[in-house]
Amino acid sequence: MDEIGPLLNRVASGEDGAKEELWQLVYDELRRLAQARMARLAPGQTLQPTALVHEAFLRLHARAGGSWDGAAHFYGAAARAMRNVLVNAAQRQHRNRRFDRSGVLETLQGEDVGISLESVLVVDEALGRLRGAHPRVAEAVLLRFFAGLTIPEVGDALDVSHATVERDWAFARAWLARELSG
Repeated sequence: MDEIGPLLNRVASGEDGAKEELWQLVYDELRRLAQARMARLAPGQTLQPTALVHEAFLRLHARAGGSWDGAAHFYGAAARAMRNVLVNAAQRQHRNRRFDRSGVLETLQGEDVGISLESVLVVDEALGRLRGAHPRVAEAVLLRFFAGLTIPEVGDALDVSHATVERDWAFARAWLARELSG
């Protein structure tokens, strides 16, 4: 994570080979995040980590073209790209079905943030409402739930203390529990 900032500066200054080095670092980090996310999916899911990382990588490259304002911007873009890929996959797989929201609540209450394609849709819908009321908290949920970052990684990405992320995460889980329980 600390390597991204200096690489972004090197890319911005036009240094030869910096862009390729940045993309190698980005790809490796996306692969790590995708593997962490996919390892927590319920068995039988058809989406694979390689497919998730490749699709997110393509979306990042197509939209940003390699220009980010820092590590927080990169991780936010990566989390949004992975969220979009997962939401699209969940929508294809769960078209016209009602969801049991209790499993999502259990997922959010655990220390280790696991996901199912079903929970991706439910959390993504609620995240839109959370963003309207509490944008920083919603960004923490995006990074933690969809990108699989740890509390310290989220703090570093958002440039806030780890204690702030802990409070935001606790608030988000309570807010989402209230929203999802109706």
